[in-house]
Amino acid sequence: MELVALVITVALIEYMVFTGFVGWARGKFGVAAPAVSGNADFERYYRVQMNTLEQLAIFIPAILIFGYYSSPSWAAGIGVLFLVGRPLYFLAYVKDAAKRGPGFMLGFVANVILVLGSLFHVVRTLT
Repeated sequence: MELVALVITVALIEYMVFTGFVGWARGKFGVAAPAVSGNADFERYYRVQMNTLEQLAIFIPAILIFGYYSSPSWAAGIGVLFLVGRPLYFLAYVKDAAKRGPGFMLGFVANVILVLGSLFHVVRTLT
């Protein structure tokens, strides 16, 4: 489970970096807290942060369950797809929101595999 813990830690670091970029974007684009709208450039940074938070709520429990009931190595490997997808999503979204799809899909597919794999392996242990 050490590999799973490593992947989760890197995902949390990614999120912290994205959060830092939101703070930087507030200053650059003049969006004072608590506002989260008013400048489209800022809003793209903010949406990356929020979408990542939304995805982490699925990712963290799913990778833990998959790793525990199936294979920590496979869970970590699938988790790396999530880790790669998030920065691709970030870079595409802040440049042109319409091009965020590939990065989003990489992380989303990883989450789907982890969730469905978790369900399969947990149910299998019940029988």
